[in-house]
Amino acid sequence: MKLFSTPNQFGDPIGLPVGEVVRPGLPDEAVKLSGQYCYLEALDADKHAVELYAAYSLDTDGRLWTYMPQGPFSNKAEYRIWVEGAHHKADPFFYAIIDSESDKAVGVASYLRVDPNSSSIEVGWITYSPLIQQKPIATEAMYLMMKNAFDLGYRRYEWKCNSLNAPSISAAMRLGMSFEGLFRQATMVKGHNRDTAWFAILDRDWPIAQDAFMAWLAPENFTENGQQKLRLSDLTAPIVESRWPNLNLDVQR
Repeated sequence: MKLFSTPNQFGDPIGLPVGEVVRPGLPDEAVKLSGQYCYLEALDADKHAVELYAAYSLDTDGRLWTYMPQGPFSNKAEYRIWVEGAHHKADPFFYAIIDSESDKAVGVASYLRVDPNSSSIEVGWITYSPLIQQKPIATEAMYLMMKNAFDLGYRRYEWKCNSLNAPSISAAMRLGMSFEGLFRQATMVKGHNRDTAWFAILDRDWPIAQDAFMAWLAPENFTENGQQKLRLSDLTAPIVESRWPNLNLDVQR
């Protein structure tokens, strides 16, 4: 991983000067994040809970919730209670992911650890229903959140996950995130230890990442049967400075 520094008057290495610092904005409930496959709007129990529960119910064995602190949910009322406890908060700030074709909510994701003073923001609580897993809409939702964060002025965009969650680790690197470390016994989830893997992408990497997303999401990147021609992981590879040490992961999409 690259280290950037400059010496002070004593010859000690210190971080590069950041120049004039402009405090980034906060995520705004009034702002809808719109793409070609989906749009993201602030999560609301009255508007989204029923549709989300129906979408998540397609995950009949409950595997979707293995690494999530919440779920699985046994009925609509139980899920609505969770949404009511999560929606309309500043941090975490939850979005419902809406399929533009069906106009129905098919997943959620959030910003969290929103820190304008450090210009750092995290993406998390990503819960995709089977309707969008491994489909362009899932990638576009992450692109829209990343773009919004950097447009707001954040310098650092973080991703953290259970170190045993191979799909999440694979997704982080595919999206252009660099592995930054392992926090052992960081927390406990559902009665089990969680070691947390940290990933991040920086504002200096965003121009290349944005071009990669736009190239991958372009309609001409897909065949008539929906198969990709270019892999996003290949397009973002130049900005991934450090990879998860266990390379036996699927980053093909």
